[in-house]
Amino acid sequence: MKNDRFKNIFPNVKKPIIAMAHVPPLPGTPLYDKKMGVQGLVDQVKRDTEHLLNAGFDAIMFCNEGDRPYQLKAGLEASAIMARIVTECKPKDRPYGVDYLWDANCALAIAVATDAYFMREVVTGVWESDMGLWNTDAATILRSRRNLSRDDLAIFMNITPEFASPIGTRTPAQMAQSTVVSSLADVILVSGPMAGSEPSISTLAQVRESVDSSIPVLLNTGAKSETIVDYLKFADGCIVGSDLKVDGYTWNPVDPIRAKNFINNARRA
Repeated sequence: MKNDRFKNIFPNVKKPIIAMAHVPPLPGTPLYDKKMGVQGLVDQVKRDTEHLLNAGFDAIMFCNEGDRPYQLKAGLEASAIMARIVTECKPKDRPYGVDYLWDANCALAIAVATDAYFMREVVTGVWESDMGLWNTDAATILRSRRNLSRDDLAIFMNITPEFASPIGTRTPAQMAQSTVVSSLADVILVSGPMAGSEPSISTLAQVRESVDSSIPVLLNTGAKSETIVDYLKFADGCIVGSDLKVDGYTWNPVDPIRAKNFINNARRA
């Protein structure tokens, strides 16, 4: 199955390294800082993005990581504010993408509003999760992409979402095969059990072996400077957030030194 969306985004990068720009809690969420305000959110994300670009990452992904506890259906204010943040902080010389935890329709709307190159979401399967029973709808997402005239938008499909486990007995490799064939994934993502936690290398390797080589398989969580070379033996790239932060803590600001160290180690692969 030929699929060029990912290749068109990264035509000259063999194994893209995508950095997360985590947005602090949005208005209306339990941890929102009223003193910071919306402009403060923009300012912090802009600082983090500048550090990541200076470190040399191939792309940036914006995500509402601070909105704990996460919702399965976003409010209108969340999509509007996320769209503003991405618009004001997006890089001018590199690709960028968006994610909304955990509403794929919201992520798609933000991606269309901000001219994003890609989006990340869970769009297949049924899951028991910290957010309750989680049912997805890949058919609607892909039809919406077509109806909104964004056939170029790559959809990264997370087949082992954090904070959740599948209802069923299929292995990650089997889910990857099905997601490619049935849900037309542009990219397969393999995650650990939580943000900042890595999957086993064997699981990643099995997923990579299970799908056609034209479908990229990326490490989605748990990428660390000390181990990234081992994971990139099997992954076609990675998405990294927590390891780039002060003290390696997911919800801290970006540490420029940690970000540069990660890139230096990843380039060895």
